Amino acid sequence: MKALILNSGQGTRMGDKTNHHPKCMTSIFNEQTIIDRQLQLLKNAGVTDVIITTGPFEDKLIEHVKALGLGIDVQFVNNPLYQTTNYIYSIYCAKELLCGEILLLHGDLVFDQQVLEDVLSFGKSNVVIDSSIELPQKDFKAKLKDNKVTKIGIEFFGDDCTTCQPLYFLNRSDWKIWLEEIINFCENDNRRVYAENALNNKLGEINLYPMDARGRLCTEIDNQEDLQRIKSVLQR
Repeated sequence: MKALILNSGQGTRMGDKTNHHPKCMTSIFNEQTIIDRQLQLLKNAGVTDVIITTGPFEDKLIEHVKALGLGIDVQFVNNPLYQTTNYIYSIYCAKELLCGEILLLHGDLVFDQQVLEDVLSFGKSNVVIDSSIELPQKDFKAKLKDNKVTKIGIEFFGDDCTTCQPLYFLNRSDWKIWLEEIINFCENDNRRVYAENALNNKLGEINLYPMDARGRLCTEIDNQEDLQRIKSVLQR
């Protein structure tokens, strides 16, 4: 199994925190950065084959990850069009490396070890949700029916929706279907949308199940309030 960490975004919503490095290099506790934590948790879970997509400050990120000395196999794939495309195109750039089972996550996502273990041991293709918190206005939600995910996007609201975080496990066949649709989108110059737009086209063929984190730490870093909240949790 490979882990794909998407780190090609510009991080503009974090202001000056990302003026000199990618968002994943933001320190969250005791000088540990988001990417430090993600890679250590992956190693703890036995996931040692990692692909990281890059955008701005690629050299800094590569140097930083190599200096960690974690003893895992990390490959870097640059999205040269990061300023004008979404991460769907970053996945497209890495497509030749993405065979088999995939653990997919965003590079600004902070989560605890048990959430990761639960995703990996779920036994089916799954995505993290959190039924214990209110629906966000701007971030991902998942529409559910019969305990399966039917849509994922920022635009969905309603009683059949729950907060969704971009941490996925896809088995070989499900990932193949999603990746082929990602390729189709990108090769038809539909590269500014979320990868979830391609996924939504195929959720009739893919059985994607919700893995409920139920209040455990699992959040994307977007602003100073988020950073302070995460720091307080990690210090408990």
